[in-house]
Amino acid sequence: MDSEKNRMQLSDEKYLAKHNVLTYIQDAVTQLLQHKDDNPQLVPAKFLNDYFRCVVKGNHTLFREYNFIHATPNNRASFIAMFWKCFKHIGQSGDLLSVKEYHSLLSLICSDFPHEIVQKSARIVLMEDAMDCLMSFSDFLSAFQMQLYYEEFLAKCCDIYDEIASGSHRSGQVVVVPTSDSKSKHHKTTEKVSQQESNNNLDGVDSISFYDEILHHVVHHSSTANTISIPPSEALKQILSSASRVTFYGFLMALAKNDLINHSIGAIPQKARLVDEDASDR
Repeated sequence: MDSEKNRMQLSDEKYLAKHNVLTYIQDAVTQLLQHKDDNPQLVPAKFLNDYFRCVVKGNHTLFREYNFIHATPNNRASFIAMFWKCFKHIGQSGDLLSVKEYHSLLSLICSDFPHEIVQKSARIVLMEDAMDCLMSFSDFLSAFQMQLYYEEFLAKCCDIYDEIASGSHRSGQVVVVPTSDSKSKHHKTTEKVSQQESNNNLDGVDSISFYDEILHHVVHHSSTANTISIPPSEALKQILSSASRVTFYGFLMALAKNDLINHSIGAIPQKARLVDEDASDR
């Protein structure tokens, strides 16, 4: 009832934008014209009916170009689900694959899929200094889902984290202007700040400060402007309230493993069921 009420409160323009309706109409017409050139007897009404049936079922991203896959949250979720359905047997067999091999699999269903997205997904699992290691299918899939679906959100969070770690968000900091009497004191202060920034990079940042900045600069803005996909606020609070400090790598790992976020995307089963041969397709 609440979702139905919310839909009724949206203006026509906001409803079309929220569900990317114009994107699908434009793509459907483009596909229709391309297929009609090869098949003059094509019935437009039937083609459009079949197109939107595929969109509803989530089968519309298979063998499509990356720009289309990346165009809407629904396309991204559908592609993630398609990747799982096509290659879940790898998880069932327990095989471990490299970054290059996972990119090859993705290229089979999207010929121009960017290698960079696969690398960023692998870093969530392996960290920067272990990129040559092999990954299980379930670990990679969870990280890949997070990186592809929430790409813009993660980029904004990375910027916020770097600003906090570098001290850009410190308040009440006294600025020491070096003079002939204070050069020695200023030098010691600079060394102390540099050491503090180094410790921040190693030990992470204050979790509450990080959470507050994400809410202020990303969550609240995106919820009103409907610009990017963001994880549920409850999940962010759950992750960032579990410890006093957090590293960005730890934040990414927690996001990838969070069941609430996985359920919100709705593309793949919970991790415990990813390698279950009897897991039903979504």
